Amino acid sequence: MLLMNDIIRNALGAAEGVCAVHAHEYAEIPVSSLVFSPELLKSCETNACGHYNGSWTCPPASGTMEKQQEKILSYKNVFVFTTRHGLEDSFDYEGMTRGKALHTLLTLEIKGTLGDNFPVYGAGSCPSCRDENGKNRCAFPDPCPFPEKKIGSIEAAGINVTELSKSAGVKYNNGPNTVTYFSMVLW
Repeated sequence: MLLMNDIIRNALGAAEGVCAVHAHEYAEIPVSSLVFSPELLKSCETNACGHYNGSWTCPPASGTMEKQQEKILSYKNVFVFTTRHGLEDSFDYEGMTRGKALHTLLTLEIKGTLGDNFPVYGAGSCPSCRDENGKNRCAFPDPCPFPEKKIGSIEAAGINVTELSKSAGVKYNNGPNTVTYFSMVLW
């Protein structure tokens, strides 16, 4: 009989095989070890990433931190995984963008493998919808056309990723000229 964490690990392995992107580290932790930070949502309000009031998975549409926290804490465990990507230097924006795109492919593939019963949170705004040029573009404020594919944002849920890395025992910083992205699955 497979345990739930085995099912998620198997989904990760299958996803890695399909998209040829591999997790750098992963861990399972209790949801009670997550640290929620209201400051993150205040940062969202500045619209630094351009998704505030423009995505179903970002504030204010994603709901209050308390509402999101209640949903997340209704689960018992979190499966955290990271991808690590090399950069030419610490200003290599193209390398960061490419790394995030690869991480997103892995996250989307895991979501597709696991289905609706496992909420998935990734790095940044939900990547499931694209405009005619292939750029990430949520249908907001129109209804979400793919609610079964929706991926929440770890940060927009108010989860402190630095503390998440500490709780999970995975590295937030993997050395000079690298970028690390985080995703998580609730179960």
